[in-house]
Amino acid sequence: MEAIRSEVVGSLLRPAYLVDARRQLEAGLSPAEFKRLEDRAVDEAIALEEAAGLDVLTDGEQRRYAFFGHLIEALEGFDRFGGWAIPFRNEQGEQLVYRRPVVVEKLRWRRHMCAEEFAYLRGRTARPTKVTLISAQQAAAYYDPDRSRAAYPSRDAYLADVVDITRREVGELIRLGCRYIQIDAPQYAALLDASIREGYRQRGSDPERLVDTCIEMDNAVIGGHPGITFGLHICRGNNQSMFYAAGGYEPIAARVFRGSRFQRFLLEYDDERSGDFEPLRHVPEDRVVVLGLITTKKPRLESVEEVRQRIAAASKVVPLERLALSPQCGFASTMEGNRISPEDQRRKLQLVADTARAVWGA
Repeated sequence: MEAIRSEVVGSLLRPAYLVDARRQLEAGLSPAEFKRLEDRAVDEAIALEEAAGLDVLTDGEQRRYAFFGHLIEALEGFDRFGGWAIPFRNEQGEQLVYRRPVVVEKLRWRRHMCAEEFAYLRGRTARPTKVTLISAQQAAAYYDPDRSRAAYPSRDAYLADVVDITRREVGELIRLGCRYIQIDAPQYAALLDASIREGYRQRGSDPERLVDTCIEMDNAVIGGHPGITFGLHICRGNNQSMFYAAGGYEPIAARVFRGSRFQRFLLEYDDERSGDFEPLRHVPEDRVVVLGLITTKKPRLESVEEVRQRIAAASKVVPLERLALSPQCGFASTMEGNRISPEDQRRKLQLVADTARAVWGA
């Protein structure tokens, strides 16, 4: 795969007609009509990314109700909104409580998680493409000791199935011709936040051991696939322009960057919650850092010069030839989307591509 200097993390804003259609699906909209509208939304996402000039494209996660929807909808065994609630917040003090899924029955394979996404995307563009999957540690949040125990006696037993199923999906994507697979792992960021780390300790979990467990599971999912690019995306939560964690990468940097097999690290770096670039000194010399410098949470458009200055600062820690550029997260981790307009999104994608060309050339 040629050098990738510009990319979107994964999700794009859902058009209103698709949000409405998903709600109508449970009220009687035919599956055939829903698929037609999904296809239309993916076509529009591809056209948007191509027009911006990004080096690699996704389908905008238009077929998912949330960034983790591929797991929940492809497998039997989850109560979609029955899990524990997680609080998101912003700098103004607003708070949003989002209910997670919870596993309540033994997982049963219903369909492939991402095969449809990739096959359709591949057939609609000649540009390089990628597919996103969630990490096993993210799926760990969908285990509740009380509600899940009848299906799985322990979280580890449940995660063993998640890892096996995700490995199977990776193999199918590669068989279909996928060359770039991104693992979304916001749960790593929970281990950056001092208050969340303390919460883990109070519940009897050692945050340091959790990091090692995350890496072990991710490496098991990746397996051995020469010639395939694997990326790890770490952000601090993203739901309707709110976040749930804060803190620099230092507490996990050495182990994650050196201990995992990922070739690309897509990292959130759009504001002071992300800390400085110093933890990037732990990134091995054969890996690439994708700097998430453009925020998806706020309408304000960063300037090319502003972004170039931050890339220059990062290049003092990681050489420029091993850097790339993206937004800090998706634009719509859930189908409600962040509090920005489609035009804001278009300009930010254009900024990513234009800045990358200005810094690294065509």
